[in-house]
Amino acid sequence: MLGWRSFGKSRLMSLQTLKRRLSQPTSSGTFGFSGSYADPIRNIDWILIGVVVLQSIIGLFNVFSTTHLRLLDQEFDPYFYTQRQAGFIVAGAAVAAIVMALGHEWFRTQVGVLYGGVMLLLVFVLVFGAVRGGARLSFDIPVVNFSLQPAEFVKPIILILIASYFSEASDSNIDWHHFVMSLYIVGAPVGLILLQPDLGTATVLVAGVVGILLVAGARRRYLLMITGLAIVTMGTVIINGFIGKYQLRRFVSWLHQDSRDKALEKVVLQVRFAKRAVSTGGFFGKGYLQGPLTNGKYIPVQFTDFPFSAVAEQFGMLGGGVVIGLFAVMLWRVWRIAQMSRDRFGLYLTCGIFTLMTFQIFQNIGMTLGLTPVSGLPLPFISYGGSHMMSTGIMVGLVQSVHMRRLE
Repeated sequence: MLGWRSFGKSRLMSLQTLKRRLSQPTSSGTFGFSGSYADPIRNIDWILIGVVVLQSIIGLFNVFSTTHLRLLDQEFDPYFYTQRQAGFIVAGAAVAAIVMALGHEWFRTQVGVLYGGVMLLLVFVLVFGAVRGGARLSFDIPVVNFSLQPAEFVKPIILILIASYFSEASDSNIDWHHFVMSLYIVGAPVGLILLQPDLGTATVLVAGVVGILLVAGARRRYLLMITGLAIVTMGTVIINGFIGKYQLRRFVSWLHQDSRDKALEKVVLQVRFAKRAVSTGGFFGKGYLQGPLTNGKYIPVQFTDFPFSAVAEQFGMLGGGVVIGLFAVMLWRVWRIAQMSRDRFGLYLTCGIFTLMTFQIFQNIGMTLGLTPVSGLPLPFISYGGSHMMSTGIMVGLVQSVHMRRLE
């Protein structure tokens, strides 16, 4: 924890020194930029943009490879999901551009309204949401033929709210009052998400908040309390039957991956075939559209939950390594932008996004390899889905905004 606090303070101090050495700007620029930093295009982190574009392209080809034969079997257009994913990518890019233009500080001023809005949507989906796979995760918007998953948009909004709240504290260390209030802020949406039930999203949301707590200097006993509360909450949820039987099967099947129990058969086979797809890909893979397990449709919801298995089967260890390497570069850029942040709000926000995305990437690839329980968390930019693509776009836009305004 001391390392995290030292990291935050030292970087902010060095940035202040750098700013004092710069000549004062004399002209105004677009979106509140000025002087030699007036051009917002010049302030964009193009490495991060490039990685996101490459991952999105890989994801688009992966969606086609995992869906076209299933659609042909049902006599549907084989490009249906691919075309929709292309639209989701455009929507995510548009959302990111809007966030970059408005700036993370603007969202800080509006976060109370945004928080109230997503809370209403979480209640709405519990009442009117469509039941799919035993859970009410989304509701349909017929006008645009789109299924909205409110929990995805809770991620960036909660991170903005917690980062803003902690950055306003007079002391750089989190005291008891701020810690308790943060539990209330996070606990309400997490509770509603667990009622859907969506354990994966609730877990990744808490992971992002813990990242902010670490860099904000939360005491060790506070982090231990969060761990204890999480364990008690999970136990209560399981004992009282607030999560579906299919989620219990996911956890039990992870503990017993060789089980032949009929009740666990679907999940066990899903993970078993995903692992086999990864292992049989070898170093170079079977080739694009040549994966026997992917083409044989052995892995249910492969295009949403297990996209990495298709990448590894078709492009082998080399292709899987490229995807993981691109994620590593993306996370490195987010980390560097956190170091360059001009204030505590930007620092806390980017560190929260860094932790959340790291956890989500590890969880998705981990469940494909049988290292973690199946959770249904999407793999950023690779998995099919509109809500998660736009939510991730918001977070990328927030990180870019911190970078673009680092020297204001």
